[in-house]
This record gives sequence, structure tokens and C-alpha cells, in this order.
Amino acid sequence: MTKKKENKKAKKQLSKLEKLEQQSVEYLDGWKRAQADYQNLIKESEEKRKEYVKYANANLIVELLPILDNFKTAFNQIPENDKDSPWVVGFGYIKKQLEDFLQQNGVECIKTVGEQFDPSLHEAVENNVGTDCDPSATPNETSADEGEIIKEIRSGYTLNNKVVQVAKVIVNHSE
Repeated sequence: MTKKKENKKAKKQLSKLEKLEQQSVEYLDGWKRAQADYQNLIKESEEKRKEYVKYANANLIVELLPILDNFKTAFNQIPENDKDSPWVVGFGYIKKQLEDFLQQNGVECIKTVGEQFDPSLHEAVENNVGTDCDPSATPNETSADEGEIIKEIRSGYTLNNKVVQVAKVIVNHSE
């Protein structure tokens, strides 16, 4: 063979080799992308599963909140001379157990008294005009700031940082 033919054949083979090399790089990149997509899918599926588990019992937990509210209301109505009765102490332990269970499952009580009113967390059931919930006080005797919550009527709760029950409150309001 002549040198020209050999060079031409070598160039063809080199060109073919370069194409194959480029193709193998493309395939390798595609495989790496597919591998990364698969890993991302696994992570995303795990996150969705965790989110599902996190909220799977949400309905049950939300239905327990009125029971806790009733416990709180009942304990606020117990006469002072009965507070040390064994049955009251026993119910106190049950209430504490319920509170601990709810807290372990992501429920937190929304802060109210002394906090500024936030419509995303609180529902104002009354605006108290400068009397700090004391009907005998005059508007000038209030120590609460404008828009400050001065009394909680019903507790509010969040479940995993999402509001599931707004707090019903009385807000200080100056005229």
C-alpha cells in the first residue's frame, strides 16, 4: 500500500475512534445523569415517606385537642380546697400524659398572654379597651401595649409548625 492510502485509512480509523470515544463519553455522561436522577428519586421518595408518616396521625391528634382544652377548662374550675384531692392529682397526671404525648407528636401550644396579636395564630374574640380584663380598671390603668394579648379564652396549637387550631384571645385596644 502506498503511504497515501495508509494515511487515508489511518485518518478514517482515527476519525472513527474519535467518534466512538465521543459516543462513549456521551453514554457515560448519560449514565451518570441517570444514576444521579435515581439517587434523587430515592431521596425524594424517602422525604415524601417521612412527610406522610409525620402527618399520618394528624387527624387523630387534631381530634385530641378539644379533649386537652376540656382538661384545661376543668382544671381552671376546680375549687382551691379540692386542688390537692387524690382524684384531682390523678386527673392532673392524665392531663400531663396527654400533653406529653401531643408534644412528642409535634404539637406545640401557641403563646398568647403578653404576646402581640397575630391573626395567623390568634382569633380576637374581644377587644378590651384599656382595662387589662379588670372591669373596674380605667383605661389609664392598663399596663398592656396596644395589640397585646391580655387573656386567653381557648388555647391554640401548631402541628409540626402548621397552625391546626388558632388561639381565641382578648386583645388590649386603646380608644
